[in-house]
Amino acid sequence: MKKIIIGNWKMNPTSIKQASKIFSSVSSGLKNKNIEVVVAPPFVYIEKLKKISKKVSIASQDASFIDKGPYTGEVSGEMLREIGVKYAILGHSERRHMGEDNELINKKIKSVLFSGVTPVLCVGEDDRDDNHEYFNFVKSQLLECLKGIKKDSISKVIIAYEPVWAISTTVDRRDATAHDCEEMVIFIRKVISSITSPVLAKKIRILYGGSVNDRDAGEFLTKGGVDGLLVGKASLDPKKFLKIVNICEVSKN
Repeated sequence: MKKIIIGNWKMNPTSIKQASKIFSSVSSGLKNKNIEVVVAPPFVYIEKLKKISKKVSIASQDASFIDKGPYTGEVSGEMLREIGVKYAILGHSERRHMGEDNELINKKIKSVLFSGVTPVLCVGEDDRDDNHEYFNFVKSQLLECLKGIKKDSISKVIIAYEPVWAISTTVDRRDATAHDCEEMVIFIRKVISSITSPVLAKKIRILYGGSVNDRDAGEFLTKGGVDGLLVGKASLDPKKFLKIVNICEVSKN
């Protein structure tokens, strides 16, 4: 199973010139073919970046659950696939804070899977309580977001564990540890196994995505039990992002 590093640029940078420069630097610095490197730029940059290099796969930062029609501002999975998008990040904590719930995310996952684009489902608790209720919180996210999806299709979904309390924009944030990540990865596979099978649960790729950077990437990759990383701010710095990719190349878990 190939490890995967996804860079989520969010609403950055502010110009196509800057976006092209970052993308080109990342592409030219890649050497290893055993790691899949993905960038999720703003929608408006996707087509231009696709023409620069095929070494980096493209993800969208969101997708609509609607195929087509009078829905201003929406972009469907079919449209994304048409322009060469391979992945779609769904259920990101920032989208959830804007009002998206598990039911809507479930619709998006179904639509994206049908279009042939691979969903990257983000899950994660707002805080860690002493009673360990955060496990039930993540379990509910998984069960509700994957409800009604066939077992074989669930195994195609990538899960990104994104503890909200560790994200840089969270008030009073604190660092997550590789142990925090590992226990949740084990739990996620257990939940997936309960709705698919132990064999299919082993196939699903799980990433860590809580403000990971070039300083702690190695810990999460070697001790966190993950198959890759969802990188935010650090992915906008080609040197830092490539360092994370190189760390992934030499890491073994």
